[in-house]
Amino acid sequence: MKRRILLYSALSLLLFASCKSSESAYKKAYEKAKQQELAQAPEVVTQVEVVEVVPVAPVPVVSNESVREERVTVASGSEDSLKDYSVICGSFGLKANAEALKKDLVADGYNSIIMYNPDSGMYRVAIGSYSDKAAAIQARNAFKARFPNRKDFQESWILYRLQ
Repeated sequence: MKRRILLYSALSLLLFASCKSSESAYKKAYEKAKQQELAQAPEVVTQVEVVEVVPVAPVPVVSNESVREERVTVASGSEDSLKDYSVICGSFGLKANAEALKKDLVADGYNSIIMYNPDSGMYRVAIGSYSDKAAAIQARNAFKARFPNRKDFQESWILYRLQ
């Protein structure tokens, strides 16, 4: 019985030893095939085409732009500078608040005007006044682009002055 156990032990040792050597032979063959495959792989050449992108200014849509119509008079500023279309960037019930905004806009280089609407009792602060709608829309878009982080300026609108 001891002989049998000894015989089985010797056989199992031989089996395990043979498996281990075949594993390494397979591994060596795989690595050799992989190296040959890499050596035969064609080189990939990538060409990059550089395209110049020219920015195009957005064209304002004139016909679809909404315009508010109001009767207004000049409360602060030159009466001669008031034209048909104005870009309104602030509306206030108190003239003092409108004057404070006008002062800031003048410091930023705008020729702002304060207009008064007697029907609503509101003071409108305009960054400028224009004779045609397209110029007013263009000025409003430029104003909004200059102050992207000011939510109140992003709500600027166009006013058409009724005679």
